[in-house]
Amino acid sequence: MVWMFVSPMLLHKFSPPFDELPFDENEYISELKIDGIRLLLAKWDNVIKLYTRHGNEITGKFPELLNIVIPNGTILDGEVVVPGPGGKPDFEETMSRFQAGRNGIQPIQYCVFDIIYLEDKRITHLPLLKRKELLKSLIKPSQYIAPVEWTTGNAEAYFNLTKEHGLEGIVIKKADSLYKIKNRSHNWLKVINYSFADVYITGLRKNEFGLLLSLEEGNKMRPVGLMEFMVPAARKKFYQEYRNYVVDENKDFIFLEPKIKAKVKYRNLTKENKLRIPSFVEFIS
Repeated sequence: MVWMFVSPMLLHKFSPPFDELPFDENEYISELKIDGIRLLLAKWDNVIKLYTRHGNEITGKFPELLNIVIPNGTILDGEVVVPGPGGKPDFEETMSRFQAGRNGIQPIQYCVFDIIYLEDKRITHLPLLKRKELLKSLIKPSQYIAPVEWTTGNAEAYFNLTKEHGLEGIVIKKADSLYKIKNRSHNWLKVINYSFADVYITGLRKNEFGLLLSLEEGNKMRPVGLMEFMVPAARKKFYQEYRNYVVDENKDFIFLEPKIKAKVKYRNLTKENKLRIPSFVEFIS
C-alpha cells in the first residue's frame, strides 16, 4: 500500500453543566483527555512512521515506538506523553523531549485512543465501541504504548476526579460514533479543567496580537505570560482604552500601566510559574 497521511478527527469544546445531554447514560463514554502531542502511528511494509495531526513526519523523534508489534496496514491515533510524578502527563517535559528528538532522555508513552486502519482495511465506518474492542485486542500495555482507559457515561464524576488530581480534563464521545477523517465532530467533546485568575494587562505586542499579563503580588506586578485568545468585542474595547495607559515601548511591545483588569482562564501553571495558554473571560471593572 502507498504511504499516506490520514488527517485525524478533531474535538469540539463543551462546558458544563453536564445535564444538557445524557452524558451519564450508555449513549456516551468518557475518557481522560491526554495532555501531550497528537500522534498518528502508521505501519506499512513492516515499517513504522509517525505523523503529527498536521501531517508532519516525525518518525525520528521517538525511536522507542518504531518496534511496536502491530499488523501491517495499521494506523493508530493517540497522544505521546512524558509521564511525570505518579504517571501524570507532563506537557513541558513532553515538548522538551519532542524538541530533543532521539537525543532526549525523557521516557515517553504513546496513549492510543483509536484505530483508523487495520490490516490494510479502513475501519472508520465501525462504531467507536467496536474500534475500542479491536484496539484492546491489538495493543498490550507496555513501557512505551497503552490503550486509553474509558468508562461508560459518568462524565460529571469523571470530570470532577480529573479536577481533584489536577489533570487536563476529559473527552466525552458518543458510543456509536464513526471516525470522521479530517472532521471536527460534535460526537467528540472535550471538557477542559480550566483554572481562573484575575490579572492586569500590562502590555501589547506590536506585530501580532498578544497581551502581556501580570499578577499583583504585594506592591509589585509579576509577569505571568502572554494572552493570544480574546473575542473580537473584547479586543475592540481594549483597543479603545489602552492608549490612555501607555508608559513605554520597545521594538516588540507597548507597555501599559496596570489599570485594565481581566479574568482569564488557563490550563495550568508552567514550571516558571506562568499561565499556560491563557484566554480572555471578561473585563473586571
